[in-house]
Formats: sequence, C-alpha cells, structure tokens
Amino acid sequence: MRIVVAPDSFKECLSGPEVGKSISDGLSAHIPEAEIDILPMADGGEGTVEALVYAANGRTVEVEAEDPFGKKIMSGYGVLGDNQTVIIEMAKVAGMQVISQRNPMKASTYGVGELMKHAISNGYRKIIVGLGGSATNDGGQGMLQALGGKFFDISGNPVPLGGGNVNEISKIDLSGIIPEVYQSKIIIASDVKTQLCGKDGATYVFGPQKGIPEHKLAEVDQGISHFANLIENEIGQKIREIPGSGAAGGLGFGLLALNAEIQSGAAIVAEAMKLDQYIKHADWVITGEGKSDFQSVYGKVPVHVAEIAQNHGVKTILISGALGENYQQLYQYFTSCHSISNRPMSLNESIENAKQLLYETAYNVARLIQLDKR
Repeated sequence: MRIVVAPDSFKECLSGPEVGKSISDGLSAHIPEAEIDILPMADGGEGTVEALVYAANGRTVEVEAEDPFGKKIMSGYGVLGDNQTVIIEMAKVAGMQVISQRNPMKASTYGVGELMKHAISNGYRKIIVGLGGSATNDGGQGMLQALGGKFFDISGNPVPLGGGNVNEISKIDLSGIIPEVYQSKIIIASDVKTQLCGKDGATYVFGPQKGIPEHKLAEVDQGISHFANLIENEIGQKIREIPGSGAAGGLGFGLLALNAEIQSGAAIVAEAMKLDQYIKHADWVITGEGKSDFQSVYGKVPVHVAEIAQNHGVKTILISGALGENYQQLYQYFTSCHSISNRPMSLNESIENAKQLLYETAYNVARLIQLDKR
C-alpha cells in the first residue's frame, strides 16, 4: 500500500514536515508495510520557504530586516536548487509569528522590501513572494518605500510607515525604485482572491483578526482606497480589483504595482513537490491544516491536494487541528474529516500535545484504511 501524506503546517504550532512525520508514524504503527511519502505543503503563507527549499534541494539565507514595527530581527529567504530563484515568505518578517502585539495601524511591510532588495542586489532575478499570515494592512506602502519609493504629506514631509498613515499621503514618487526590480520576474504566491478595497476587500475581511476595531474599518478602508488612487495614477493602471490584490493587507496590490503576477501558492508548491506524480501512484492521500471549515474550500492547501487526488481517482482523508463552522462542505473533497482533539481540551492544550494527538488520530485512520482493504 502506498500513502501520500501532504499536509500544510499547523500555524503557530507545527511545521509541515513535523505534521507529516507525526501522521506517518501513526500510520506506520498499524500498517508497517505501507510505503509512505511525506510531502510538506504550503500555500504562500507560513511554511512556504521550508516546503520549497525542501522540494527543490535549496538553501536558506539569513538577512537582518525590520519587523512590522521597525525592530531589527533576523529573517531571510530561500534560494532554490536552480540557484536563480528566491522564495520570500512575508510571514517571516511582517507576519503574526514575529510580533507580540496586533496593531496594523502602525505595522508596515518595509521588511518585505528589504528582503527583496537584498535578493536583487545579490543578482537574483526571479522572486517568489509568499503572502499569508500577515500582521499588516498598508497596501504594500512599506515594501515600496524599502525599494526606493517616496511618500509625502500635503506639506511635503515624509509620511510615517504604518497602515493607519496611508490616508495622510498626498504625493508619491516611485522614480527611485531600484531599476533591477523591473528587470526581475516577481511572482505572488497566494490563494487569497480578495480584492483591495470595499466590503469584500482586505480591510473588512482580514482587518478584524489583525486588530482593527469594527468601528474603524470604514475609515481604514477609505485610507487604503485613497492610497490606491495615488498608486494607480502613478503607474497608469487599475489594479485594485484584481483578485489577490487584497492579500496580506494589500501587499498583493503593492507587488502588482511592480508588474508582479499572481499564481496559486498551493499550485506552486505542489508543482515543486511533483505532487501529481506521487499521488497518481498512491492508494490513499492524507492531508491537513491547523483548522478546517467552510473557508477551506476557497483554495486552501488540503482542498488543492484533494482536487489533484480526485483527478486520479484516489481517495483523500483530512486530519486537522480543529473542524470549524460548516466543515461538512468539505465532504465533497474528502472521504472523511477528522479533528485531532480526542477529549474536551483548550487550544493551548491541543497545541502542546499536537504531535501525540496527530499520531493517535493517524493510527485510528490507519485502522479504517485497513478495513477498506478487506
């Protein structure tokens, strides 16, 4: 029996390889003869660098850059095995995982631009920027500033970084963007289809979970719309309604202003992993993520994996940290859906015991798989 284990990371808990190893161990405990391929997945968010470096026999480069609030931290990027392609995971420099407070009004994407500038200055001309897990809502203004863009208020003074300040911008100057940026191929890896502004845009959809109060949403969205007007006038293109422009608090929009193209993050990783080739020879596929609910159908890793499996007539099982609202919609993709919680427990308890809980859940799944053989 051949089983493909292709999970996303469990955010703020376990990496993709750790999740895959725990599931594999549980399966092997009951089906020791099974051939198990562990293929850690990601969708552009947390774990994307690790997954692509793993798949492409690459390496990581450490770089000092600013976190969302201007503090210098050690971050970096991955260089893939072709030694030409760089993968930047914005979550590692401007994401929830690097902050202790949620304040998108002051947070910026400046560090993302620093990583891009470092890679470009070292000769790399293909840059994949994974969007996901962001702590920011600045429309990419910080990233553009790090690359040489300038932003002024009505008095001609530089506007401070932060999503809450973009409404103060009166004039922009992108002529200082380092020219090598436009000589590079920039790919946005994201499965978020949100546009930049409006009730279905970045601020309204993702702002509350980042810390924007409900009563401030309209004001912040208006500021982002004002910023978008200035950028679009500068570049002579309308890009705010492109699906994905609202990803990572509008960082997608800022990258589109640099002629970037958007691709599915899960598809990029799946192709690097040669996931299709592994799955078509498999008897079962097992995938998972930290929490699965009705939103998972909108391009999340497990559904992308399941769609590939469906194309080959291979059954897929979902193992997640938790099953949330209307998760039943996922049965169109999965033979069964499982939460690792085996008793009443807090989120902290589940996180602390995630490896063992994954092992036990996978062991139970293995027993069911064995029954299917009979």
